[in-house]
Amino acid sequence: MQGMYKTAKRDRRQSRGMTTTDDTPVRFDTKIAVLLREDLETWQRLNVTAFLVSGLGTELPEVIGEPYADADGTPYLPMFRQPVLVFEGTKETLTTAHGRALSRALPRAVFTTDLFATGNDRDNRAAVRAVGTGQLDLAGLAVYGPRNAVDKVLKGARMHP
Repeated sequence: MQGMYKTAKRDRRQSRGMTTTDDTPVRFDTKIAVLLREDLETWQRLNVTAFLVSGLGTELPEVIGEPYADADGTPYLPMFRQPVLVFEGTKETLTTAHGRALSRALPRAVFTTDLFATGNDRDNRAAVRAVGTGQLDLAGLAVYGPRNAVDKVLKGARMHP
């Protein structure tokens, strides 16, 4: 019976883009990554990261896992089914990564420096819409896709300290 459970667990993982065999660690075939501009203040880094990743789950339901519950049965919201890796780079690195994400048609979210001056979703969207793609002053970028493609987008960036 335990063998059937492990097989079913492995099959579920593989159908969700994860690679594993029995008790080996899960290795995802996809990657969720956030790239932040290195000159942001700490509060900005946290804010930008939170905003960026919030967009992924709305358009890509496959990145969301199952709901949580504690031992008492108290329910909690589902979260991403895989880790979010956070990187940093220069303004130029971010601009290059944005172009690579666009050329690969990877799902992405952007946060521009203009958004630090707005206070609501409507104004945020208007601020991004007012600037052409090549002129966006990017503070951050979230991207999701096949691991190799995301790695290529992030080339030149480094893991956030």
